[in-house]
Amino acid sequence: MRKFNNINAKTLDEAVSALGQHESKAWICAGGTDLIGVMKDDILPEYPEFIVNLKTIPGLEYIKEEGAMLKIGALTKLEDIAIDSVVKSKYTALAQAAYRTASPHLREMGTIGGNICQMNRCWYFRDPRNTFYCIRKGGNMCFAMAGDNRYHSIFGAVQACVAVNPSDMAPALVALDASIVTTKRTIAADDFWDVKIPNSTVLDEDEIVTEIRIPEVSGKSAFIKFAIRKSIDFPIVNCAANIGSSNARICLNAVYNKPYRATKAEDAIAGKSIDEANAEAAGSAAVSGSTQLAMNKYKIQIAKTMVKRAILACA
Repeated sequence: MRKFNNINAKTLDEAVSALGQHESKAWICAGGTDLIGVMKDDILPEYPEFIVNLKTIPGLEYIKEEGAMLKIGALTKLEDIAIDSVVKSKYTALAQAAYRTASPHLREMGTIGGNICQMNRCWYFRDPRNTFYCIRKGGNMCFAMAGDNRYHSIFGAVQACVAVNPSDMAPALVALDASIVTTKRTIAADDFWDVKIPNSTVLDEDEIVTEIRIPEVSGKSAFIKFAIRKSIDFPIVNCAANIGSSNARICLNAVYNKPYRATKAEDAIAGKSIDEANAEAAGSAAVSGSTQLAMNKYKIQIAKTMVKRAILACA
């Protein structure tokens, strides 16, 4: 790892000021479970000169209910979310997603803010020493298009990139109709993720996530994940569903550049009884617009099954 200057911010204003002053030369550190790996492997063309440490800012780690709203501080550990009794009973998909993220040790370090802001995991993008100067780094080529794309998008490319969003928390937040509060604005979870160089959110360089807000859930929710290993692994496909008496919100992830709202599946199941046949039909609807690459056709069937199982888990 190269040398860098560490800034232990004491307030959000101080952190924002540091980011604004140093611009692209300054990176944020929350739990550090993604950032440290990025720095150790030196995957990007530019290396940070400054790291702005958010863990020294008090008041950003909490889980509380206020009125009909669940509020979670951006520095709240994933393990705390996974075991919280209120989250488990009322916002089940979120607790299940947190529990299925990484390993117990990583969950005790990683934060919800960091999880939703992490960069993509494409192995060309992540190859050490910036071996592949891909389109997500400012290059002019997506190496996965003609290369090894077994874990990549089944719903096409965004800006010629077929890397997928790797977050487990993201689909749960979309399904639960969450909002992300930052130092500048409040963003609906549906609109929070984007394809940028090199990041995966709509955040500006000097913008920091401070809180997650989730309205009270009237129906039932569930999160399902398919991965090669049961722990310390990113999803091949994951899915969160939130099914009410007359409406549904279903979100797949690891299938597209951004969390993929399965609106066709929502239309197929909304207002209907949750049974095998209806869940199967919704799963088929979810992947009706899929586009396979050379090596990832298998993901389409997995995505279909994840939607079906997530719906059945809401019965």
